[in-house]
Amino acid sequence: MPIPTPHIRAKEGDFASTVLMPGDPLRAKFIADTYLENAELVTDVRNMFGFTGYYKGKRISVMGSGMGMPSIGIYSHELYNFYGVENIIRIGSAGSISDKCELMDIVIAQGACTNSSWSSQFNLLGGTFAPIASWDLLYRAVEVAKEQGTKVVVGNVLSEDQFYNACPDYADRWRDLGVLCLEMESAALYMEAARSKKNALGMFTISDEVYTGRALDAEARQNTFRKMMELALSI
Repeated sequence: MPIPTPHIRAKEGDFASTVLMPGDPLRAKFIADTYLENAELVTDVRNMFGFTGYYKGKRISVMGSGMGMPSIGIYSHELYNFYGVENIIRIGSAGSISDKCELMDIVIAQGACTNSSWSSQFNLLGGTFAPIASWDLLYRAVEVAKEQGTKVVVGNVLSEDQFYNACPDYADRWRDLGVLCLEMESAALYMEAARSKKNALGMFTISDEVYTGRALDAEARQNTFRKMMELALSI
């Protein structure tokens, strides 16, 4: 496929080798405005903003992914395969279902379970593909967190298709298996990275607690996840 693609209007070389991907395009703009020097808008198709600039002398890009696995699947596939991106770090919000992580804690997804049929495209002949993070990015994230004095919780997450799940006790089953939190994108990102022979990592700030009802409002989700942003920028 030639570039620009149907979903990204950037030119060849516009993206750095590492892209941070929040779900919200306005969070991408916040990161570019707050942390990047000489940031330039490189794509805005469907208002899915992407920027490239410099953080402490290192060239880096940030771009929104939208919500859900189909959306991040499109953008990550095009970034990996048409724009030469090597690393995508998802920085998003998640709902805690574990006592191990509370509001504003940072979770790093070692693996991403899913209730989606996303992997069926690979014709796995009855097998189950386990989407996992890239070890180098995971290891580096944990080491940088230690250097920064930032608490992180590492483990399994659930990438789900349903935000409003019709089954009232669905989270109980995943909680019993040690799953830390619920989000909607990482399994597809990890599978796209594996397919493209590239690297991926998902990290999340806990924005709500499923069992207690505690939650951040929309503005806080957009603008206050600074520790996670700074961790991702420093990996």
